[in-house]
Amino acid sequence: MHPLMQAARHRLVTPSYTGLGERAHLAHQGLDLEAHIQDVLGVISYEDLHDIVLVGHSYGGMVATGVADRVRERIAQLIYIDAFVPRDGQSLFDLNEAAIDKMREAARNGDGWRIPPMPTPPDTSPADVEWLTARRVDMPIKCFEQKLKLQHGETKLPRSYVYATRTTLADTFGQFANRTRNEAGWRYFEIDASHSPNVTAPEALMALLQEIVA
Repeated sequence: MHPLMQAARHRLVTPSYTGLGERAHLAHQGLDLEAHIQDVLGVISYEDLHDIVLVGHSYGGMVATGVADRVRERIAQLIYIDAFVPRDGQSLFDLNEAAIDKMREAARNGDGWRIPPMPTPPDTSPADVEWLTARRVDMPIKCFEQKLKLQHGETKLPRSYVYATRTTLADTFGQFANRTRNEAGWRYFEIDASHSPNVTAPEALMALLQEIVA
């Protein structure tokens, strides 16, 4: 997405959560959702970012919701891409109860506190699978267990939801598509892609983001 954003004269900032990406060496058993919210708040503060279009994908919707609650004055709008959209007091496990047992078992079968990445969607090209596999790491289970605490209630910021229509049988994000289609305060969009359009359909996603922001 970086070259596409640059060509469109946008600045794309992509913070890595503690314990993931180039910060994988910092992973520890105590990492949770709040730690990742603080990661992004730190980038916003130290980079002195304002008028932000805050984008959350998948688990990142949990983080983005918490970040927007803390620095509303810096956020122009929120965009959720096939993401979890929590309400106050909800954890990711609360929003994905069908997967809890499987995810806890995966953690137990490893080191007890981390969950391996979910399978890559079947329409991902071999080259992209290779690229992703080298960069995806296990997630601390507390990130999924910790409940989000909103300090200022449901946001009134402009919000958009992008639903990836090439779903799995579980259709984890269909609940949020239904909610955002019918709940006041949302704009709803769809993209003909699987769960990670930033990887499998970057040009289509870029065009859609441009439309939303405009």
